Amino acid sequence: MIGEEQIDGILKRLAELEATMAEGGASDDFVRLSKEYAELSPVAKTAQAVRDLRMEIADLGGMVADPDSDAEMRALATEEMAAARERLPALENALQIAILPKDAADTKNAILEVRAGTGGDEAALFAADLLRMYQRYAEINGWKFELMDMSGSDLGGIRDAVASITGRGVFAKLKFESGVHRVQRVPETESQGRIHTSAATVAVLPEAEEVDVEINPSDLRVDTYRAQGAGGQHVNKTDSAIRITHLPTGVVVQCQDNKSQHKNRAQAMKVLRARLYDAERQKVEGERASSRKEQVGSGDRSERIRTYNFPQGRVTDHRINLTLYKLEKMLSGEAVDEVVDALIADHQASLLTDLEDHG
Repeated sequence: MIGEEQIDGILKRLAELEATMAEGGASDDFVRLSKEYAELSPVAKTAQAVRDLRMEIADLGGMVADPDSDAEMRALATEEMAAARERLPALENALQIAILPKDAADTKNAILEVRAGTGGDEAALFAADLLRMYQRYAEINGWKFELMDMSGSDLGGIRDAVASITGRGVFAKLKFESGVHRVQRVPETESQGRIHTSAATVAVLPEAEEVDVEINPSDLRVDTYRAQGAGGQHVNKTDSAIRITHLPTGVVVQCQDNKSQHKNRAQAMKVLRARLYDAERQKVEGERASSRKEQVGSGDRSERIRTYNFPQGRVTDHRINLTLYKLEKMLSGEAVDEVVDALIADHQASLLTDLEDHG
């Protein structure tokens, strides 16, 4: 339970920020303080609400215990105190969640990578379904979805695709999507009506700023080539496609979706920064989580996280044993929030358990 001292600290810090910002000062400081103030304000509001409710319960308790108070007043105070006590745990829980350690990347935009896995043409078609699902989910949330690179398959599927998703709280919502997504359905090419299982891999990386990761130009090898379409045919006559290799790590990024070599290079650098930043985050997170048996959203790309079963019309997230019979709504982006919200709640619950275990 959060003590009064912690609540004091939150409210005191908010008052300090208000006073400092009112004085003005250097613009860099003002931006930093404004950000902290914006993040702390809702926490302070919840903390104040917890304090007010606790005080109300204490006051009502005093009235109930006072032998000189009117019997009718005591009965009313008893009723109100019971109602207030019922509201308190949810409010205290909301405050605990509000003060949980924040993931610094939660406010960032995201780079989405979708790749066909085992299953040949059917896997490529499923990868295309997933890419459309995230595009529709982005539209529902009012985010900007921009395809940066895509390699198609002959039947209209995709072998791999990279997209940039920008908007409010993108990475916080999408970070639990990383992993292996499995599909069970009868392919259109299957004459016997047999159900096939295939898979696609999704990676969601926080978009990194130049200040987040330093890249030495001498560590890069840049190759240019002609962009190719499905089936390998050249789709333009100039060497506008870019392949960048980060020599120290061996990370290779390519981009060919734009006719401009300059734009392809900028997009490829954006993806490279995101991959290097993510690798560093995974390393830190791995060290932090080494004592934990499992962790939702660990970002392990080889982890099978979800199954989409077409014959039964169901979607199952294996990390939290959640099954929804809303396959069509899931693929149209409408039901994605139901799964995402459940994953976030589960992650917050595990963080709270960790705090209690180490508290």
